[in-house]
Amino acid sequence: MAAFTEKELEYLRSQRLARMATADSGGQPHVVPVGFRVSADAAAIEVGGRNFGNTRKYRDIRVNPRVAIVIDDLASVTPWTPRGIEVRGTAELQAGGVGGGGPVPSDQPWARITPERIVSWGIN
Repeated sequence: MAAFTEKELEYLRSQRLARMATADSGGQPHVVPVGFRVSADAAAIEVGGRNFGNTRKYRDIRVNPRVAIVIDDLASVTPWTPRGIEVRGTAELQAGGVGGGGPVPSDQPWARITPERIVSWGIN
């Protein structure tokens, strides 16, 4: 398991939108924008949302838990200054329930992504 640096955590907590890539059992890729948050223990990324249990990303994770998620933005366009973090890891589906416990208040299931590889740029 890889761990986030303090600078990476600070950056992640300042962002709201990411792009998450999943693949189905046959390896067919799928990438979509998602909302996320850093877990309370700062060891994972949590992804969920409206109707999460009915999405392709949810179905993909059920059969293939290997995922990648990218959180990035432009600190400046003049000069061009991209920054971001790529996290590759394993997603573990979590049950919903009253209050949800996940990244958004919902009774929908959600996913906890445990990093195995973290690559960041323009942050430190």
